[in-house]
Amino acid sequence: MQVRPALCWRKRGVRANEHEAELTVAPALLEMLSLKERLLTGDALYCQRSVCKQVNDRGGDYLVVVKRNQQRLCDDIALLFVEPPEDEVFGMAEQRDRHGDRDEVRRIWVSTALEGYLDWPGAVQVCKVERQVEQRARTTIDVRYAITSRRAMSAEDLLSRVRGHWAIENKLHWVRDVTLDEDASQIRKGSAPEVMAALRNAVLGLLRQAGAKNIAAALRENGWKPKASLQLLGLCA
Repeated sequence: MQVRPALCWRKRGVRANEHEAELTVAPALLEMLSLKERLLTGDALYCQRSVCKQVNDRGGDYLVVVKRNQQRLCDDIALLFVEPPEDEVFGMAEQRDRHGDRDEVRRIWVSTALEGYLDWPGAVQVCKVERQVEQRARTTIDVRYAITSRRAMSAEDLLSRVRGHWAIENKLHWVRDVTLDEDASQIRKGSAPEVMAALRNAVLGLLRQAGAKNIAAALRENGWKPKASLQLLGLCA
């Protein structure tokens, strides 16, 4: 199964009317994508009945974060993990990483106990995701919940998919928003936003293809070396 980011607001290349929000554009974008047998991941914004139903109706599955924008759903999932049924056994997986002086532990607990109980389109499994970070003698713990319509997914696979979603956020969205200054862009009229989105995509694609892991550093390096920039474009031997 391929993991591909869907970009759904105007500065990122999808035409929309002025002031149109992501959730307004999302249904049309989903109609443009091939969803059959694919898993769509999304943050809490996309935890919407209509979005989840649309994904299922088109032959796909969803995995979305659940927060307080869906209060009852979030409370039901949280209660399951606080007060599980007596005979419930959660699926569980854990991943450990070290980044510089930061140690991270990610854990996930998975259950199908709420299947048939939750009033939510296609809901099969619910998850509790915990991220524990230790850095400079300080420990922080963040807990999130998620829901999916995909039945045949182990705890290990679900944890990998959750991490994969945030990898898209960190490696693409954050880079575009901050490193390429997309959030600060005042280009908003006509077809210019889509043209700029295409140019940003081209820059990121060229740098990633050239092996760049730190886009900000790669931009600085190539910015001061015109010949290196031309080589990326294949215009200079």
